[in-house]
Amino acid sequence: MEVKTSLLDNMIGVGDMVLLEPLSEDSFLENLKNRFDHNEIYTYIGSVVISMNPYRSLPIYTPDKVEEYRNRNFYELSPHIYALADEAYRSLRDQDKDQCILITGESGAGKTEASKLVMSYVAAVCGKGQEVNKVKEQLLQSNPVLEAFGNAKTVRNDNSSRFGKYMDIEFDFKGDPLGGVISNYLLEKSRVVKQPRGERNFHIFYQLLSGASDDTLKKLKLHRDFSKYNYLSLDSAVVNGLDDAANFRTVRNAMQIVGFMEDEVQSVLELVAAVLKLGNIEFKPESRCNGTDESRIKDKNDLKEMCELLGIEQSVLERAFSYRTVEAKMEKVSTTLNVAQAYYARDALAKNLYSRLFSWLVTRINESIKAQAKTRHKVMGVLDIYGFEIFEDNSFEQFIINYCNEKLQQIFIELTLREEQEEYVREGIEWTNIEYFNNAIICDLIENNQNGILAMLDEECLRPGTVTDETFLDKLNTVCAEHQHFESRLSKNSKFLTDHSLPHSCFRIQHYAGKVLYRVEGFVDKNNDLLYRDLSQAMYKANHSLIKQLFPEGNPAKVNLKRPPTAGFQFRASVGTLMRNLQTKNPNYIRCIKPNDKKASHIFTESLVRHQVRYLGLMENVRVRRAGYAFRQAYEPCLERYKMLCKRTWPHWRGPAREGVEVLMADLQVPAEEFSYGRSKIFIRNPRTLFFLEERRRQCLQDLATLIQKIYRGWKCRSQFLLLKKSQIVVAAWYRRYAQQKKYQRIKSATTVVQSYTRGWQARKLLRDLKYQKRCEEAATTIAAYWHGTQVRREYRKFFRANAGKKIYDFTIQRIMQKYFLGLKSTMPSMSPIDKNWPARPYLFLDGVHTELRRIFHLWRCKKYRSQFTEEKKAVYEEKLEASEIFKDKKALYPSSVSQPFKGDYLEISKNPKYQKLSSAMDEKVLLADVVNKINRANGKGTARIFLLTKKSVVLADQKTGQVKASVPLPDLTSVSVSTQSDGFFALKLKEGSASAVKGDFLLSSEHLIEIITKLHRIGATAADREQLNIDISDEFLVQFKQDKVCVKFIQGAPKNGNSVSCKRKNNRLLEVSVPTTA
Repeated sequence: MEVKTSLLDNMIGVGDMVLLEPLSEDSFLENLKNRFDHNEIYTYIGSVVISMNPYRSLPIYTPDKVEEYRNRNFYELSPHIYALADEAYRSLRDQDKDQCILITGESGAGKTEASKLVMSYVAAVCGKGQEVNKVKEQLLQSNPVLEAFGNAKTVRNDNSSRFGKYMDIEFDFKGDPLGGVISNYLLEKSRVVKQPRGERNFHIFYQLLSGASDDTLKKLKLHRDFSKYNYLSLDSAVVNGLDDAANFRTVRNAMQIVGFMEDEVQSVLELVAAVLKLGNIEFKPESRCNGTDESRIKDKNDLKEMCELLGIEQSVLERAFSYRTVEAKMEKVSTTLNVAQAYYARDALAKNLYSRLFSWLVTRINESIKAQAKTRHKVMGVLDIYGFEIFEDNSFEQFIINYCNEKLQQIFIELTLREEQEEYVREGIEWTNIEYFNNAIICDLIENNQNGILAMLDEECLRPGTVTDETFLDKLNTVCAEHQHFESRLSKNSKFLTDHSLPHSCFRIQHYAGKVLYRVEGFVDKNNDLLYRDLSQAMYKANHSLIKQLFPEGNPAKVNLKRPPTAGFQFRASVGTLMRNLQTKNPNYIRCIKPNDKKASHIFTESLVRHQVRYLGLMENVRVRRAGYAFRQAYEPCLERYKMLCKRTWPHWRGPAREGVEVLMADLQVPAEEFSYGRSKIFIRNPRTLFFLEERRRQCLQDLATLIQKIYRGWKCRSQFLLLKKSQIVVAAWYRRYAQQKKYQRIKSATTVVQSYTRGWQARKLLRDLKYQKRCEEAATTIAAYWHGTQVRREYRKFFRANAGKKIYDFTIQRIMQKYFLGLKSTMPSMSPIDKNWPARPYLFLDGVHTELRRIFHLWRCKKYRSQFTEEKKAVYEEKLEASEIFKDKKALYPSSVSQPFKGDYLEISKNPKYQKLSSAMDEKVLLADVVNKINRANGKGTARIFLLTKKSVVLADQKTGQVKASVPLPDLTSVSVSTQSDGFFALKLKEGSASAVKGDFLLSSEHLIEIITKLHRIGATAADREQLNIDISDEFLVQFKQDKVCVKFIQGAPKNGNSVSCKRKNNRLLEVSVPTTA
């Protein structure tokens, strides 16, 4: 059986107030409180949704909840705002009916959040696609912009909408959003210049000062300190839970998504800054010579900055604050303004500037979100407007707000009754007139064109002469004194007896929601909403493009002497347009209620809620719905829900659903006057009948539950028994199989044992026979072997005795040699050529062999070591070997050079850019490049030179410049002389008569002497066209300097100058080199 959920299932209290029994205001409130305490914040009155503000987040708006309510019947699930949104959307999409959702309630009741939830639900369930998603995002992002400029913190609500908003969302035939149009009503512009204690100005002022960058504030000539601006209240500047800086970034992002250009955003912020600057302008009185008072601006700095922001000449605006020009026909009269009038003009300009900016924002948003296609669209309207307001001090704003709510109540009653009547006619049910309070008489009292309150207020504003709030009240007393819903200080009869329950300067209207006392002070001024023409013209002269759009009446070319329409007239026209718009749509209602004034969760203030229930007319709504039939339901779900109450319809009804319901109701013996059959629904008159059906259904469900439990338990026991039986059979089968297997295993094991014993006995018998036969054969063989041995020994005994000694000696020597070689194998030294270890000689007669093996092994491991060398490494070792042959035990410097590798190119002449020119001058590969000292014969001092050696020549070059000083071909070099000491001096002796020997031999000093002379010697040894270079190692040798021969003598002396070698000239024929003694 398919079980569907219903509004009546698991119901806390009563989900639909139409079904409340007994119906009274107390029971109504008790039901609301009971559901509120259980976090059920939504309750129905028929198709109307009552929404209680929980003042906290509840997990009932998740994507899963959206899917749960999607495409479901309105009464199928528990009350929720999603159910109403889904019903409206499906009616629009599937039945092509334009819809409107009217959200009402007082400030802080959650109207704005309810409108957001409706829009977010529609956005979630409609189609997808790039263009559709863009439209949805723009529609949703219009809310943060309008909230920033139209919402403010009040004592009742931290995010109170201070304007009424109606949005028409347009859809195509598939139900996808195409765009929208927003209408705004009655922005509370007086808040711009003055806020009640504990409240703030509009959010945008605080967001701009908190969230804008320092650069932006500098451009706008603003400071972050709120206290610098007179229009901002300081006692509630910071609100807990509101992050103004983050919200400003959200607003900027939302404006970008909606489609605002960057210059438009900047212009809007400049106007907001101008309003703040405007509030700081102060005036001082000044008397003229004719005795009249006029005003002057105290500090013109704020005026100057404001004019710079808006591009207005300072003198023009300053004059507009000081003078007023009145035009009548062809005459112009200019009068001065006193301080009070100047302040009034300033505040009027601030209010008009902000109000017109807000209207421009709405128009600009509409341009971005309007539908582009020209075809007919389906429309869903969402109305978020202020609820009925009853304050201690009620003024003009509360009067027109309550007038709007009267009109909404009127259309609510009319549309609700019309909807009821249409459904009755559609279902073929007889319609009976319903008695209800018709508030048309109150609407007529306010809006009648002849003697309505608004008409008389306009008449007073347009009347020449002295017009005050008191004259307006006198006119009301004259015209409306006998109206049954109007009360004033004067009585309702023509005798003008005083009514002492009313204060002076007040009148009272009995609205549908109760009596409201209005104070007439300010009615005339607020209705006039007068802005001096001089200020309008000054604004129009601004170079700011947006200002010109906001003040078109300031254009001198289009001066209109006709008085502009009053605020009351404009609002009445807007309300009339709204009502006509709503009349063309199918209405859906959300009534928002605030549970307490503390903005706290879990608190239900009964008196406050009772007051809201009264002025929202919820009891009246319930009575209208219950005047006819309290409950109606389609035949199919009704039969599905109650079919178990009748044996003929249970468990399945085969015929039409209506016939099944008729059979069901007849079987239950429900009185005929308690219900009626429509074409597609059954109508139940009294909630008691429905509760009777629900109680019977509950009892039946308990019986069915017992029956199901009984059947289930029986099925479960039978299933358990059958399972046990089946299991027993399986277990028995497996046990019998196991027992037979064990029996078979035992028989098989016994058989195997018998067989093994038998086979063992046979094998042992055969083994005994084979052993006996083998012993016989072995015995015969042994006897034969002994016999043959005896024969052989007798034959060869004489030969054996002659050669036995030599054979024993050879065998002994062979064993000794074998042992020697095996021992040598295990004690071989390492493969290093410098390892001089060798095993000791075990026997004296092996001395020659031992020595020869050592020599062979050393040669072999040297060969193995040499085979590992590369050609480069082999050349290095050959040079080292040649150096050893030349200098070993001949020069004291040699031992220190053994460990130093021969690098050759110490200067990296091919890589160093310093020697690039010198490297390019060399024709052959440089084998050695080093810095040497060339010894001067005159003083024995050295000069640094670059020494280059190639295969053909020796080159000396300047170290700094790289210039070649001398180049000596190697064939001109006869010998090299060095000392035996540890010095680095060497003399290059040249062949006499050669071109290189013109200046004589070279006496040089180098740290790499061993490497230089070795390479010179190797080049001479490898060259086939010249003789071997002679190396003369002596502590005294002659050096040819030009024409003279000088003796170079090396002596050992005490260390001087840091253990360095020193060379001194003794005379013209002797250079003495002192070499420190080495330790």
